[in-house]
Amino acid sequence: MINQLKFKITDKSANIGIIGLGYVGLPLAVEFAKAGFSVTGFDADAKKISQINKGRSYISDVPSEDVRDLVSSKKLIAASDKALLNKMDAIIICVPTPLRKTKEPDISFILSATEDIVRSLRKGQLIVLESTTYPGTTDEVILAKLGADSLKVGKDFFLAFSPERVDPGNAKYKTKDIPKVVGGVTEICTDLTKLLYSQIIKEVIPVSSTRSAEMVKLLENTFRAVNIGLINELALMCNKMNLDIWEIIDAAKTKPFGFMPFYPGPGWGGHCIPCDPIYLSWKARLHGFEARFIELAAEINAFMPHYVVDRITDGLNEQKKALKGSRIFIVGITYKKDINDMRESPALPIINMLIEKEAKLQYHDPLVPSFKIDGLKLDSIDLTKENISSSDCVVIVTDHTTLDYKLIVDNAKLILDARNVLKDFKKNKNIITL
Repeated sequence: MINQLKFKITDKSANIGIIGLGYVGLPLAVEFAKAGFSVTGFDADAKKISQINKGRSYISDVPSEDVRDLVSSKKLIAASDKALLNKMDAIIICVPTPLRKTKEPDISFILSATEDIVRSLRKGQLIVLESTTYPGTTDEVILAKLGADSLKVGKDFFLAFSPERVDPGNAKYKTKDIPKVVGGVTEICTDLTKLLYSQIIKEVIPVSSTRSAEMVKLLENTFRAVNIGLINELALMCNKMNLDIWEIIDAAKTKPFGFMPFYPGPGWGGHCIPCDPIYLSWKARLHGFEARFIELAAEINAFMPHYVVDRITDGLNEQKKALKGSRIFIVGITYKKDINDMRESPALPIINMLIEKEAKLQYHDPLVPSFKIDGLKLDSIDLTKENISSSDCVVIVTDHTTLDYKLIVDNAKLILDARNVLKDFKKNKNIITL
């Protein structure tokens, strides 16, 4: 059975199933299909299934022409019928893992995907979890369900964890370029998973267990979260001392060793950075350990949208204006530049607070034509001279590459630049930063 699966993988005749066709699942499905595998993508969203089967991509990092070519060649299809999982030789789970309002992990999507697999499980299948989660999920949750019918892992089926490392909007590092970490429940599980990913990824790094692989992902993103928290705190400190944090970072990063630059911002965003460290601190508490460093970083990063609103208020006060009734023009509302992803975007709490304080709010984002916040629908307006000049304050929250920043500088009465994108215009007295 093991040799047969190895042959199917190396021969590219293995059927690959991807559960979850979002920012992780769709790029992965496309890479396997490009390599010659027959790939079936599963998703609960009927709109996504329809888009893919029509040859259209809804992910900015995946060209529609790639999807169209793969669908035409019958290498890629999307489906909602979970009974088809029985025909898959390898199944990769790429579903969301959000936080509950109580800041506890929500693994309901993982549980749902696992139950779908259990109903169609057959001997000889390889199952891999990619969704970010706390150490122990693969062993304690998935393995317990898959082995409930007396099937033995490492013999009848194979199970592993391999953390996703997707960076949406990164033109340099695509799925195939980013080294892949894999950890199986047994040694053969690890070997098979390494063999599978080696067909599409240049470097695959095995670790000793699923728990180690799960922890790798949390370490990577906790490292970023803590350092972002540190630099955000230094930004607050430098403001009190009348120092330019951006100038200081630029000077510090000239040191060729022992320093890695991180940059302040209006808050953290995306699915990973705000959520993954909380997964880790939650798991640590179950073991009687308080992750104080992680919790403090989360507190500082979560405060930054409030600080942005404070800076807007201070800037308006300097011009003898109140925030209430002022026209505030938000530029860029996605969580990072050049993508259309608004998950956990710091723009959302900023907008919420401005609305609560009765500011007159408008926004422009070339990638988000409209969105809803607390039931209120907002539409993007054009970035024009008239819209800029009629605003009391323009707030650059997300620094999309395509935006006309000179137009903003030339026509705005007051600008809060939360991303230091206007560093070449800093002599203008109407520009304030974090």
